[in-house]
Amino acid sequence: MKSFENSMTELREIIDKLQSGNLPLEDSLKLFQEGTKLIAYSHKKLDEIQKKVKILIEEKDGEITTQNFDTEE
Repeated sequence: MKSFENSMTELREIIDKLQSGNLPLEDSLKLFQEGTKLIAYSHKKLDEIQKKVKILIEEKDGEITTQNFDTEE
């Protein structure tokens, strides 16, 4: 199973290779396709993690409560 960090490292390597401009067109297309798969995987992992994240909130009375993380705020 691939980790998020490994996918990001692979994606960075692909970007570097594509930006070099030294690859044949077919190789560039193959790397581009691989990169889009890595982006989709990474996005999926981030969505999964976001659902698990909770924010700890200290209430006025000192009690600690949890709240689901919401990026819409």
